[in-house]
Amino acid sequence: MLLSESPLFTPIELGPLHLKNRVVMAPMTRTFSPNGVPNELVAAYYARRAKNEVGLIITEGTCVGHKAANGYANVPYIYGEDPLAGWKKVVEAVHKEGGKIVPQLWHVGAIRRAGKGAGPDESVPGYSPSGLVAKGKPSGEAMTHDDVKEMIESFVKAAEDSKAIGFDGVELHGAHGYLLDQFFWADTNERTDEYGGDIAGRTQVVVEIVKNIKERCGQDFPVILRFSQWKQQAYHAKLANNPEELEAFLTPLSDAGVDIFHCSTRRFWDAEFEGSDLNLAGWTKKITGKPCISVGSVGLNSGFIDEEKRDMVEASGVAKESFENLANRLNDGEFEMIAIGRALLQDPEWVAKVRDNRLDELSDYSKDCLTKLY
Repeated sequence: MLLSESPLFTPIELGPLHLKNRVVMAPMTRTFSPNGVPNELVAAYYARRAKNEVGLIITEGTCVGHKAANGYANVPYIYGEDPLAGWKKVVEAVHKEGGKIVPQLWHVGAIRRAGKGAGPDESVPGYSPSGLVAKGKPSGEAMTHDDVKEMIESFVKAAEDSKAIGFDGVELHGAHGYLLDQFFWADTNERTDEYGGDIAGRTQVVVEIVKNIKERCGQDFPVILRFSQWKQQAYHAKLANNPEELEAFLTPLSDAGVDIFHCSTRRFWDAEFEGSDLNLAGWTKKITGKPCISVGSVGLNSGFIDEEKRDMVEASGVAKESFENLANRLNDGEFEMIAIGRALLQDPEWVAKVRDNRLDELSDYSKDCLTKLY
């Protein structure tokens, strides 16, 4: 099946979210927001994707208002007068082009390093569940119970502010080894209070965040949770080794009110568990019944593979082959939406070109696109 003939380009309603198609712009850190303030270039960057028919835009990670949330220079904040004013202009620009947009709420946890240039006060160390960045690797401070409550409030306040300036929902960054994922992951969560323990107990921080967002922003304010098995600290890490463990992880989060699960994998076509072709999003939908976003290497060409040294298929036709695979999975209802990352970063017209089956016109990925906003 051609991707242009698949459900990818059909509208979808996800509660109050009415999307023109199933294409999601994946969150990608850009570091073009000095002092945490997204500027006119950032607004134009997101609006350009909305104008070119992206159904839902998820912003780059934007730091919540906790003293240790940030880990990098020039990433945006989602607190304070100037950053919120900047984001409001981004939202207005995207809405003017007929798009929908949600911010990705972010805290880096133990990834933060004191004295490495991350504001607002670079002397502040990283904070994490147990002061670990990986198993047996100390980093920063272990959070007290009060620290955890303060961090939870920073996420909820960020969601309130996001709604107030017009965002269409929020995404919680619970993936890739950052703070919320550090709570999920047994290797970095050795707590013995209600925020640690078994796989369900390790979800409690996010359960509380989601419940409080729903209470204070309304049940109809969409909450997306991005999660992953892999971590930047350990590509082969697993939160769940089988469907039963995945169900134990997902059920409390789904019951808390997560509306959409964004299931981050390095290659969307990889089967998650033995005995089934379902990927992580497919299993998540099967377990929870909730709408799911899949992601991972859609449309990447061999040039990207060579530059980034990914362990992916190195055939020159990888883009077209992955498109056919994606079309079949969408047609089978394995998941509702697909997030596009660097392919869309390189080519803002990706959606229209794929919809019209103009695959030969797609721009090849180059690292040069990381050096500018366009």
